[in-house]
Amino acid sequence: MRIATIALITSLSVIAMQPASAFDGWRLRDTQMLPSNGSSWDYLHLDPDQPRLFIGHRKEGLRVYDLKSKAVVKVIEGTDRNSSNGVTFASDLDLGISNNEDGTITPFRLSTLEASTPIKLSHELDNSHYDPATKRLIVNVAAGKDGTDLVVLDVPSFKIAGTIKVPTVKPEHADVDGAGTMFLAGRDTDAVYRIDTRSMKLTATWPTPGCAKTNSMVYDHANKRILLGCRGSETTKPSLAVMNAETGNIVHTSEIGGGVDGIAYDPRTKRIFLSCGVNAVINIFEQVSADSYRPIEALGTQAGARTLAYNPKTEELYSVVAEGSADFAKKITTSVAPFYANTFFKDTFKVLTYSR
Repeated sequence: MRIATIALITSLSVIAMQPASAFDGWRLRDTQMLPSNGSSWDYLHLDPDQPRLFIGHRKEGLRVYDLKSKAVVKVIEGTDRNSSNGVTFASDLDLGISNNEDGTITPFRLSTLEASTPIKLSHELDNSHYDPATKRLIVNVAAGKDGTDLVVLDVPSFKIAGTIKVPTVKPEHADVDGAGTMFLAGRDTDAVYRIDTRSMKLTATWPTPGCAKTNSMVYDHANKRILLGCRGSETTKPSLAVMNAETGNIVHTSEIGGGVDGIAYDPRTKRIFLSCGVNAVINIFEQVSADSYRPIEALGTQAGARTLAYNPKTEELYSVVAEGSADFAKKITTSVAPFYANTFFKDTFKVLTYSR
C-alpha cells in the first residue's frame, strides 16, 4: 500500500510539473474597410521591414496596404488588368512578383513599388515560390491532364531555366529549406513533393495519411518539419499535420476548422496559426517539441477569412474578408463547401488585425 501511495504521489507530481496549455487570448483589435468593387481575393503576404501588407485582390490588383497609415498606398501597375492572386518576395534582390490569374507574372521593385513589363508564362497561373539558395522562381501554372509542368525561372533575369513535372493538377503552397530543396503540397493527390531546385528534379513523393486535400504549408527550419494545413475529405477531418522533412513520415495530426488556406509559424513563440474560412476560425497550436503539438485556442473570425499573414515583430495576425453570397447562377466551388461564396459586395472588403 505504501509503495502504491508513493507511486501515485510521484505520478501526480510529474503531471503537476508539466506546463499546462496557455490560453493566449487573441482577439480582433482593428478593422479597416477598404474601397472595393466586389472582387474576390487570394494570398496575403507581409513585408515586416516596411511594414506593408500585400493583398492579392484579383480584379482590383495587388494592393499594398500600409500598416502604419492603415491605407492602401499603391496598386502595382497593371495587376488589376492581369488579376493578381498575390505576391512572392525575392527580398534579397529587392524584388516582388505579382502572380496573375491571366498567366502572367509582374516583377516590381520592393523599395519603389515600380513595376516592370508582365511576363506571359501560361493561360492561367495560381502562385509562385522563390528559392534564395538557387535564386530561382518556381511557378504553379495551369495543369495538364496528367499533372503540372512547373515553370522554373532564373531571377533576376526571369529567363526560363526549365520545367519540373509533378503528378498533381492542384499544386498548392510550397516552402524551401534554404539549401536547394523545395517542398510542394499536392491537394488532389494527398501528397508532398520534394524537389531539387538546382537539378529541377522531383526527388520524392510522400503521401500524407491523416491529411486529406493537402493544401497549406510552412517549413520549420530548426526542427526540419513541414507544417501542413489539410482541408479534409468525407472520411478525414480537416487537420494540422506535421511531416518529418527528412523521412516524409507524418508525426502528428490534430483537427482544425474547415476551409483552411493560410498557415503561419513563429519559431520564437512556438505558435502555429491556421486560418479556416468555412468555419470562421483561426486554429492556434503550440509546438511542444519537434513531434508534439497541442491546441491553444480557436479564435472566432468571420466567414470567408481564409488567408493569413503574421508579423513576428509585433505578434499581429492579419486576414481579409468581404460580405459575400453564393449565387447559384454562377459556378460554386463545392470542393471547398456546398455554399461557398462566389459573389462579393461593393465596399465591404476589410482588413482584420488580431493580437493578444
